[in-house]
Amino acid sequence: MKLDEVQTLDHEFVMPTYHRMQVAFERGEGARLFDVEGRDYIDFGSGIGVNSVGYGNPRMINVLCEQAQKLIHTSNLFYIPNQALLAQKLIKLSRMDMNVFFANSGAEANEAMIKLARKYGEIRFPKKRYKIITLQSSFHGRTLATLKATGQEAYHKYFAPFPDGFVIAQNLQDVYQKIDDETCGVMIELIQGEGGICALPQDEVRELAAFLRQHQILLLVDEVQSGVYRTGEFLASHLYGIQPDLISLAKGMGGGITIGAVMSAHKNVFVAGDHGSTFGGNPLSSRVALEVLEILEEEYHSKKLQAKIELFEERLEGLLKRSDIFLKKVGRGLMCGLEARDTQIQQTVISQALCAGVVVLRSGRNVVRFLPPLTISECEIDEGFERLHLLACLDE
Repeated sequence: MKLDEVQTLDHEFVMPTYHRMQVAFERGEGARLFDVEGRDYIDFGSGIGVNSVGYGNPRMINVLCEQAQKLIHTSNLFYIPNQALLAQKLIKLSRMDMNVFFANSGAEANEAMIKLARKYGEIRFPKKRYKIITLQSSFHGRTLATLKATGQEAYHKYFAPFPDGFVIAQNLQDVYQKIDDETCGVMIELIQGEGGICALPQDEVRELAAFLRQHQILLLVDEVQSGVYRTGEFLASHLYGIQPDLISLAKGMGGGITIGAVMSAHKNVFVAGDHGSTFGGNPLSSRVALEVLEILEEEYHSKKLQAKIELFEERLEGLLKRSDIFLKKVGRGLMCGLEARDTQIQQTVISQALCAGVVVLRSGRNVVRFLPPLTISECEIDEGFERLHLLACLDE
């Protein structure tokens, strides 16, 4: 099917909720995508951080096919061996004393965190606590609750009234001013994925975490995008040296198969009937996620991941030095970006990169975002940046 044929069907039958780039992909190999016209692209976006082990990964495909032949779904009315093994694996990698709830996406995982925090706020204190403080420029999802938790007013237009109890702080220091006797939790992204790849100050995060623990207020960390080795460690929380009360995961955990999770240090707040998911952590998604984690754990311990991070950072610095259209490099690990001088430059770079055969993404008002597969080869990194160096906008 040609691109114009896909576009015709899409425009007629699909709700117009996305600003789509002018390309349709049909297959991939490693960190390389091929469109319906047969043209290849180096993928520095990985499906917005989802395709963590790249495309056509033989180990992932093998377990996907094997599990599909055995059992795809049963529901959470029954014990699921793969789910139990995956929960054990997540807790081991987290190095924290927690248990796990499985969902299907980052927004669902964050919804579960919000519900758990609110129940904690009701059963832990004499007076009910229900307020959750989030940060300006944060993004936590597109359900009504996670949308209201998102600290970007542009996403709120048209959809009120929202669930109440969400308070937006301007920054970490402002959080302290927003806390009152109805606050049950503070929800943050350590690196704001949709807010400009903004990494929060490490010292301020540690101070806030200690303060919240002292006052028995929950620290909720949204690691939907930053988790599962994206920043070089299994959790960005490891980089920051903190132990949150609740952590949400999704995106890269399934390598393209939909799965989300919440890890909680408060193991007995949720009881049977408090929350649920028909599909969450089913036999197929949990088996694939187990294999994805095994692959990435091997990349981490072999130091291959760190070598790729260092090479990627070196290449980003090269782009930064070559042209004055970028102000600085942002982010951590392979969750990184270049801050452009303005929105127009950001859009121009993204569109010209696609024409040059490289997929990059936007974040915030002016950041060009890079989220390559974590298994990307050094040759693919070099080829991608060679193509980016040919962009006309870099020579302006």
